[in-house]
Amino acid sequence: MNRFKGRSLCVIDDFSKEERLYLFRKVRELKKAIKDGDDEKRDSFRINDPDFGIYEVFLEDSTRTKESFRNAAEFHHAKLTEMSTDNSSFNKGESYSDTFNTLCGYNNRIFIIRSKVEGVTRHLQEECARYAERNGLGFTPVFINAGDGKHEHPTQELLDEYSFLEDNDWNTDYLHIALVGDLFHGRTVHSKADGLTLWSKVKVDLIAPEELAMPEAYITKMKENGFDVTEYPSISEYLKNGDVANKWYFTRPQLERMGEKILQKQDELRKSITFREEFMSLLPENTKFYHPLPRHKVHPTIPTFLDETPLNGWEKQSINGMYTRIVLLGLVAGKIGDDFVEEERPERKNEEEWIVEVTPENKKTREVSEGVNPIRNGIVIDHILKGELPEDIRRHMILMRRVMGLDGYKGGEWVSQSKDGKYKGIIFRVGHFDLSKKEIKRLAAAAPGCTLNIIEDGEVKRKYRTHMPPRIYNFSDLMCTNEACISNESQSEHVGAMFYRTPDNRYKCAYCGRVHTFKEIFKH
Repeated sequence: MNRFKGRSLCVIDDFSKEERLYLFRKVRELKKAIKDGDDEKRDSFRINDPDFGIYEVFLEDSTRTKESFRNAAEFHHAKLTEMSTDNSSFNKGESYSDTFNTLCGYNNRIFIIRSKVEGVTRHLQEECARYAERNGLGFTPVFINAGDGKHEHPTQELLDEYSFLEDNDWNTDYLHIALVGDLFHGRTVHSKADGLTLWSKVKVDLIAPEELAMPEAYITKMKENGFDVTEYPSISEYLKNGDVANKWYFTRPQLERMGEKILQKQDELRKSITFREEFMSLLPENTKFYHPLPRHKVHPTIPTFLDETPLNGWEKQSINGMYTRIVLLGLVAGKIGDDFVEEERPERKNEEEWIVEVTPENKKTREVSEGVNPIRNGIVIDHILKGELPEDIRRHMILMRRVMGLDGYKGGEWVSQSKDGKYKGIIFRVGHFDLSKKEIKRLAAAAPGCTLNIIEDGEVKRKYRTHMPPRIYNFSDLMCTNEACISNESQSEHVGAMFYRTPDNRYKCAYCGRVHTFKEIFKH
């Protein structure tokens, strides 16, 4: 069974380290076959089916990625279609799902999409798979993310990783890299938070002024992945530290997207991330520069005087784009990949319980919580936001009342102080409550760490201690706060929000990757 066939690539982590290494071995084989004129070997990579539909949909300007994929598709002798976005259904208010479901019905198998809407390929992967199944299409539509907003650019990451390997003698033990430029908007560098796990040990130097700095969520992810991460405000400051990377990855500053205040200081910002001739002597031996291209023709961060020097790794990097995309298309089409064998992975441990019943043997309501008068029937939610400021606790309890639908019941809430001196919130409501596991999950998501006491006939019938659930979905009042996300209501795509718990106990949007605290995931 070919494990690549029908697979989508929405973020770089969709392919494991072993799968990417296999892809790169195939790229190496293809490049050698073409160089050696080995037509039989070269043709073994081709889909070679004029009825196999590949669709390019670029809703954002692109030259290199689009042309790279177009040439890759033509290599495969497949049916390539480009959607004209100027006259497309998107301008008529049609949803993404309706458009791409229709195109799937025309026997199109692979969709390559660039969009400002983040997470769109993940949504379409899920939606169109359901469409294909209920209509008996007999195949799983594949979606390849060719760049979505400020989120990720996984196919660029593939060609970057291949280029690093090629210039690293194919060694995956250690990588020391400097990421330079607009790290805030740069989706190519955001993909590296997971992509660089290809190497066993990674040191990342982030070079950008505060206004262009890498978002905190991606730095956190890098550190979770074991990378040694250091930040510097400029190239000149970086070169003073002595431990300089031999691989530099530059990105174009997108200052025009950041408002008038930034434009007023653009010369200073550009200078901090532009390489200058005076820096040449401070570079280690065998240093290579990379860039996803294009460079800004007026303000290139890699000046053109470097084109003829050994530092130039960006031209071969660009050439590698077509080869990696040829192999990627061949893999997800099922043409190659039958010989892939992955090392056995250790079994995943079961997720810990996020609702733990701790009903005491002595069930008198007086033991429920400090300050709660005995009630015959009702609920008491205790230890809400324990340790936080009283005003923050009060504000959050207002949200909790709505999330749990408690405003129609008699009762009250207040901020109390535990024996250890920490503040905590308490909500009680009078009435008969038969909460389902789904409703308790809402509570655990909205106020992890709280305790829920269900009181019947004057006794604590059941008592639960909550923890953050590993995944939150299927609640209509969940919403990602990123307005560029496909699941944000501003996109009008009616995509239900979904969040995964992060190792540092926050929630990551399943579509755009935006990280939230538990206080932010419900609509306010």
